[in-house]
Amino acid sequence: MKMGIQVKMLASLERAREEMAKIGADPAGIEIMLPKALFHAIKITGVSSAGANILKQEILSKGGEAVVAKQVVSGGIAYSDVLLLATQRQYQLLVEKIKKQPFGLREIAVRLEEVLEALNEKQVKGLDCRGKFLPLGKKTLIMGIINLTPDSFSDGGSYKDPEDVIRRAKEMEAEGADIIDLGAESTRPGAEKISSQEEKARLFPVLSRISKEVNIPLSLDTYKAEIAEMGLDLGVHIINDIWGLQGDPRMAEVAARYQCPVIVMHNQEGTGYKDLLTDINNFFEKSIGIAEKAGLNRSQLILDPGIGFGKTMEHNLEILNRLGEFKGLGCPILVGTSRKSFIGKVLDLPVNEREEGTAATVALAIAGGADIVRVHNVKMMSRVAKMADAIVRR
Repeated sequence: MKMGIQVKMLASLERAREEMAKIGADPAGIEIMLPKALFHAIKITGVSSAGANILKQEILSKGGEAVVAKQVVSGGIAYSDVLLLATQRQYQLLVEKIKKQPFGLREIAVRLEEVLEALNEKQVKGLDCRGKFLPLGKKTLIMGIINLTPDSFSDGGSYKDPEDVIRRAKEMEAEGADIIDLGAESTRPGAEKISSQEEKARLFPVLSRISKEVNIPLSLDTYKAEIAEMGLDLGVHIINDIWGLQGDPRMAEVAARYQCPVIVMHNQEGTGYKDLLTDINNFFEKSIGIAEKAGLNRSQLILDPGIGFGKTMEHNLEILNRLGEFKGLGCPILVGTSRKSFIGKVLDLPVNEREEGTAATVALAIAGGADIVRVHNVKMMSRVAKMADAIVRR
């Protein structure tokens, strides 16, 4: 038999188990070897110098590696970020060793266990949307966008009559939408803010009817707790908050009272970052803490990295390229790129000619781990998602 060498991409326990079985390994031995097949690079920020030293020593003793600031060894700094480079098995051994140690290591052990569980979780889960159930992991969910605004960048002014909104929602459902996302205030850069009264006036005629005429869950795009409360009273199932529970201080309390899922979007004023992905991750950690304190579970939160909000074109491209880094937070990921300006900048095309660019971002977002994609053209993007799913979710 002629010798050959082949690189294998073992991105999951299932793929590793499959390759080991093909070789003819003993089933019991496969289960022992599996944790050694998956490698993870995990960054921990703000570790005490003493804790960083212990982490480095412990992971080195188990065959892994830890990158720390050079001043840690001499004690020249109080805190350091730590980049751990290890297999799943090495992390398991590390967690057991540091569970009872000081310097914040007990907390690190708990979070590492949560992250490893999230990274390796492949079974289909579900999202309870106030009585309507959405499966997660089986397929990419399609969220169709309907803007009840005169000035949204893509479809502003298209749906002035409630009849038009209901007709379009039903059409989206028939085209493959799993969720309808309604918004009554434009959040595009430079858009003027509107009062709660104006937002209510735009929403009420639609919300008072649509939940009775559409079978799929309704999401309400608002950052105001008062509007969210009205929407939930009128049958909305999900709240989509562009400030990730960090804008209106009452939003988390309202969502917890109604026990509805919340889309937690990253947002900020300006485009300055110390470390783009780390800063977004820290924002999400804060939002998750706010939600849990109010009475929501992590399983009720959907994370949206906020493409186009407080970000440059390069930031948006980098987020899509590294989307999988948010999987460690253990929440479903939503991506909304549809027809946005960064696509126009890359392709030098106006908003009405960005469908192909949107399709590329949708497919790559799914490959990167997105569970939900928020789109205008439901019919086209549901086909894109179905094709991407056939490759990614086999």
